[in-house]
Amino acid sequence: MALLEIENLTVTFETAAGPLRAVDGVSLAVSEGEVLAIVGESGSGKSVSMLAVMGLLPWTATVKADRMTFGGRDILSLSPAARRKIIGKDIAMIFQEPIASLNPCFTVGFQLEEALRQHMGLRGQAARRRAVELLEAVGIPDPEERLGHFPHQMSGGQCQRVMIAMAISCNPKLLIADEPTTALDVTIQKQILDLLMRLQAEQNMAMIMITHNMGVVAETADRVVVQYKGRKMEEADVLSLFEAPKHPYTKALLSALPDNATGDRLPTISDFAIDDTPYTGAGA
Repeated sequence: MALLEIENLTVTFETAAGPLRAVDGVSLAVSEGEVLAIVGESGSGKSVSMLAVMGLLPWTATVKADRMTFGGRDILSLSPAARRKIIGKDIAMIFQEPIASLNPCFTVGFQLEEALRQHMGLRGQAARRRAVELLEAVGIPDPEERLGHFPHQMSGGQCQRVMIAMAISCNPKLLIADEPTTALDVTIQKQILDLLMRLQAEQNMAMIMITHNMGVVAETADRVVVQYKGRKMEEADVLSLFEAPKHPYTKALLSALPDNATGDRLPTISDFAIDDTPYTGAGA
C-alpha cells in the first residue's frame, strides 16, 4: 500500500478576476523508501499540490480530492489539531527559499528546538543535544556555536542545511523537497542533493522531489510525474521517461536540455504547440 495517495486533487483560488484552478485533477502516490519527482515549468502546480497536502494554502484556496490519504488515514477529514500532529512530524517539507522560510527574529537553535518540543516532547538540554546532532548530521561545522546564530548570519547553503535539519528532526516518513537547490551555486547544489539522498537512504524515507531540473530527476528519482497547466501529463519510471517519453510536453522538456541541443540555441517550448491532453497509456 502506498504511503501517500492522492486521487483527483483540485485546488482553486478565488481572485479578483474570478476562480483560478491551479491544480486540475492530479493523482499520484508514493511508497515507503521511494523517491518520486514532480517536474514541470514554473506555474504548473507542483508546489501548490504539495502545499495542499501540508495544509499550508491560504484561505482563498479551495482544496478538493476524491482521495487523499497518508498511511491509510484520510488527511482532508482530519481536524486541524489531528492534522498538526502529522504535519511536521510524519510529513515534513523543505521549502524553496531557505532564508525566507526561517524566522529572522529567532536563532537557528530556537527554531530547531521548537519542532522537537512540539512533536518529540524534548526540553532543555535534551532538545539542545538533539539540535546539535541534527546540525552535525547535515554537515554544519561548529554546530553548538551555530545554534546561537540568526539566519542572516549564515550563507544560503547553510540555511538550506538548517531547513533540512528541521525537516528530518522528527524522523518523518515522507519528506517533500520543493526545489531544494534553488539559488545555490553548482557545488553547493551537489552537496545538498548528496545529503538529501544519503538521509533518505539511511532513514528509508519516502521523498517527493519538486523540481524543473531534469538532471536532478535523473540523479535522484525512481518515478516521475510530469505536470503542465496544473494537470498531470505523464507518469513513468525514470528510465522509461528519459528513454521513451510519451507526452509532447515531456518530449519538449527533454529536448530543451543542453545535452540535447542541436544548434547554437536551445529549443523553446511554445505554449501553443503543446497538446495538454494527459497521456493515459501504461504507467500514466
